[in-house]
Amino acid sequence: MSQSPDTRALYNGDCPVCSAEMCHYEDYSKQRDLPVGFEDLNQIDLAEWGVTEDEATRLLHVMHKGQLFVGWDAFLVLWEQMPRYRLAARIARVPGIYHICSWGYANIVARIIYNRHNRRKARGLVGAK
Repeated sequence: MSQSPDTRALYNGDCPVCSAEMCHYEDYSKQRDLPVGFEDLNQIDLAEWGVTEDEATRLLHVMHKGQLFVGWDAFLVLWEQMPRYRLAARIARVPGIYHICSWGYANIVARIIYNRHNRRKARGLVGAK
């Protein structure tokens, strides 16, 4: 990437699901020289993002041109930066679809992922910060 990224995604590199998905997006972005960056919350100072470790592990956070997006909105902003995913982002913004997906991500998918992360952490399977 020849320029600083307009869009940066903050993800939990200790989470197998998060890591796999963000690595996929990162590879895609690098292959196309897209101005998108990816930051593992376990490798950076979270003060720059203005979030705690717990907040960052609960939902995806994306910074786009200085504005912070969280949860489903973060996915949509990220997808809009990648040509392959723009149609999905457009469909996911349709009002009924948006509300269902946003609720489902925050209340089902993200909670399951967060709870699994906390169980791995409690068993010592996740590196301490």
